[in-house]
Parts: sequence; structure tokens; C-alpha cells
Amino acid sequence: MSERSISLSLPFIQPAQAQKHITHNEAISTLDTLVQLTVISATSTNAPTDAELGDSYIIPAAANGDWADHADDVATKVEGGWRFATPNLGWQGYVQDQAIVMLFTDQGWGPALGALNNLPELGIGTTADATNPFSAKLNRALWTATEAANGGTGDVVQALNKETSSDDAGFTFQTGYATHAVFGSFGSDTVRLATTTDGTTFKDAFEVDAPSGVLVQPNLPRFRASTNFDNLAAEATWVKVAINQTEFNDQGVFDPATSLFTAPLDGTYAFGGFLAFKRDITSNVRLRGRFVKNGTDEVAGSSNELASQPTHNLTGLGLHTLVHLTAGDTVELQGYFRLGSGYFKADNSVFWGYKIG
Repeated sequence: MSERSISLSLPFIQPAQAQKHITHNEAISTLDTLVQLTVISATSTNAPTDAELGDSYIIPAAANGDWADHADDVATKVEGGWRFATPNLGWQGYVQDQAIVMLFTDQGWGPALGALNNLPELGIGTTADATNPFSAKLNRALWTATEAANGGTGDVVQALNKETSSDDAGFTFQTGYATHAVFGSFGSDTVRLATTTDGTTFKDAFEVDAPSGVLVQPNLPRFRASTNFDNLAAEATWVKVAINQTEFNDQGVFDPATSLFTAPLDGTYAFGGFLAFKRDITSNVRLRGRFVKNGTDEVAGSSNELASQPTHNLTGLGLHTLVHLTAGDTVELQGYFRLGSGYFKADNSVFWGYKIG
């Protein structure tokens, strides 16, 4: 018959053993120490001379004196000295001076949380799976820096590292687990913010070119257009200039058939234009221009008149303005001649605009 138990090495009472109470009491005392193990310290290398009966310690490496050659053992003060218990894998104990739980593994004693390495899956408030090996179901999360006064640097940095430039690193924003936006470097090192309505086709709101740092807005509503014929305007008559050919027309915001810009979204828009002068009967005219909203409303502050008599085929009037529009509002470029009729010259009379906010 074995003299001690396998896990805790508790002494067994042997057949025909004298003074059985000694063996029994030793087993009870050992259980009293190891069950719900609490130790005073795991860093003391010398047995304390003022230890009281029942005080326990985890012995670190390079211990001295009575604790020499007992690294990792649990030492408990008993009458006449120290009792040592050699730990098995999985033993745990609360360390009072560090206020932590320590776990014994094949690497020795260490913080129990330190054993949470190389976990295949981890779920917080929910179940993780192979697709999402780390999952958390919560309402708020906080990352805060360890202050310099507490041994930290005061910084807090989160890194997303991908293997190659053509891989993805970023954030996916979902509603009901359906993707509506992504932010990060997807498929290249260019930083992108993109939206989607079907989870497949994405439209970039902006891109930051990796080599140059230049901000690009590939889907910004904007246009530049001109007229390809001389527009005649009678004296003292406001005329919508027939801007009928586009140089660029992102989001299709300008209609060359109607010479109208239509706001796709609520917001602030910038507009500019140039009315090039071509003589009809005389150059002794005065040239005006303006922007008009929804066909009838002059955009406040956009009306202007050339201060001097225009020069045939050489001069003209420049216009620019900012205006807040509601989705569906239209803007057009209008011209006017005082003291005579005239033309808004082909190719050089232009109209442009874009959303700025």
C-alpha cells in the first residue's frame, strides 16, 4: 500500500500503525494549507524568522537557508520548522502581497491571467467561433494608457498589422451584421473610408495616398462645363447660358441638356463661372453675371458687373459664390448685357461647382 496520496502527497494511515492521530493530523494540516491556498508572498528568498504557525509562502528560485533547494514548493510554518509541498500542474494560490492569483504550469509559478496565452478562442459575454475567435458582447470598451507615474509611458497605441500590402487591415461597420462601411487599408496601403449598400460594391468617400499623404475624394459631387457655341443675349435680358458640354461631371450632378446643376445632398456648395465677351453690334456694353437657384432665386452676393467696357474676344466676367442647398435644388449660370446686346463666347464661357461641406 502506498504511503502517500498521488495529488497532494497526504500521508495514509498504515495497517497496524501506532499513533495514527499524528499521521491523520498531518494530512488535515496539509489540506488546511493547500485547499483554498493562500500565501503571504511568492518573492521572499529567505524564510522569515517571525513567521507564525500556518503562514505559507511560494518559494522562488535561488532561495536560501531553510528554503534552499525548494524552488516552487509551498512552504508552511509548522512547529519545529517548515513543511514543504511540491506542486502539481494546475495548482493555484492567492498571493497576498501582490493581490494576484498565481498558477503552477510547466513553466513554474506565474500570474493566472498570464496563462491565458495562445487561446484558440475567447468570448466575452458571447461565444467565440472559428470565424471570430475573439468575440465580445458589450456596450462600451475603454483603452487607457498606463501613466508615467505608474511605470507606463502615458501613451496608448493600437496596431493593426497585415502581412502584405495587398491584404486588408481596418474596421468594418455593420448594422444587424450587414456591412455598411469600412475604414482602413484594404487591398493596398492607401487608407480608405468606403460605404456600401449591398456589402459587395463599395464607394470611397475619401482616400489618403500612402506615398504622398494626399487626400483624394473620388466620389465628390463636382463638375466643370462650357458652352460650345456663342450665346446671344438681347439688351437688358437675363439669359441662362447654355452650358452644354462637360469636361468632368462626377456623380452626374450637371445636366448639359438643361445647363443645370442639381444638388445630390443637403450641404454647402462652391460655384464659379466665367462669361467671356464677344461683340454683337458694339463693345459699348456692360456685362453682368449671376447664379440663380431653382430658376428664380438669385443667389445672394453672386451678382456682379464688369467695371469697365469689355474687350471683344479678350475679356470677360468672373463669378464665384458659396451657397447652402437642399437635395434637389438646382443652380444655373445667367448673363446680362446693359447698353446693348452681346454674346457669351463659345468654349471660354464656363461654369463649375463642387460640394465642400
